[in-house]
Amino acid sequence: MPLTDTAIKNAKPAEKAKRMFNRGGLYLEVSPKGGKWWRLKYRSLGKEKRLSLGVYPGVSLKVARDRRDDARKLLAEGIDPSENRKAKKASTGEKAANSFEVVAREWLAKEATKWTEGRYAVATGRADRDPSGDLRGALTLPKAKHLAAITEPTQVGELLRVIWGYDGTLIVRSALRLAPLVFVRPGELRKAEWSDIDLDSAEWRYTVTKANTQHIVPLAKQAEETLRELQPLTGHGRFVFPSARNPRGDRAMSDNAILAAMRRMGIDKEGMSGHGFRAMARTILDEVLGFRPDYIEHQLAHSVRDPNGRAYNRTAHLPERKKMMQEWADYLDKLKAGAEVILISLNA
Repeated sequence: MPLTDTAIKNAKPAEKAKRMFNRGGLYLEVSPKGGKWWRLKYRSLGKEKRLSLGVYPGVSLKVARDRRDDARKLLAEGIDPSENRKAKKASTGEKAANSFEVVAREWLAKEATKWTEGRYAVATGRADRDPSGDLRGALTLPKAKHLAAITEPTQVGELLRVIWGYDGTLIVRSALRLAPLVFVRPGELRKAEWSDIDLDSAEWRYTVTKANTQHIVPLAKQAEETLRELQPLTGHGRFVFPSARNPRGDRAMSDNAILAAMRRMGIDKEGMSGHGFRAMARTILDEVLGFRPDYIEHQLAHSVRDPNGRAYNRTAHLPERKKMMQEWADYLDKLKAGAEVILISLNA
């Protein structure tokens, strides 16, 4: 039922905040102290968000509905109303709505999943030309900074023993143990979905967001065991590693969860980063285990081309990559156990 002024006026506070819903995502939140806030629930780029629309009675029911409608018009154009508001607040003056920051924020929210050469301000008629060309050659490029990684086998063994000694939650512990076994990008690991994982065939298939390409991660028996142990806890939800604040499992673990756990264990940022597991695998698979560089690059989901310049598909060298991933996991087990491992591989 839509809200009425009478229902709003007569709404009494309770021990916990309560919500009175209208249509189109609009609702009134009544706090335990009696405050009444208008809010809008909406989705942008697949994420559920909230937007504050003011406080009752200063903002009437009619005004709240008008603000809801304005926000939904922005959404229909692919613009996140929260980002649009932030940009407007950051700017002043009568031309604020057409300022560079407002336009840039709107474009970023609208085009977050793809990039184009043309600029959004020109396309929407709020600028006659792209001014960024005037800065070409005038700005100093930042120096590339390599993310920390451990690549010396003895130190890798020490790192693994620390990780396997982590006594936190099963979800974070499983993510920490899986990270070196699959060496995918940190964001891809924390956003792993159960629907992409086939434990019977020991494969994880997903789309690499950075390149928008399909990728296959063969799961060594150690990785499979880690996932099977976790499955009874999180298998009912979407994400393999859900957020601790979201028991339904429909929101992924935060991007800081693994890093924070590493820091608590005494692994400092100068020694190892979440991205460092990739550099660790790349170095040791090549220099110690002797696997072919193209196998390694395929498994890192890097762009690899054949002699004719064509990109290999995701199944290229899959049997060899499966063997490589199992040998890698077995090698890590030996390092973790403290064994002195000297291998001469015939895979080159």
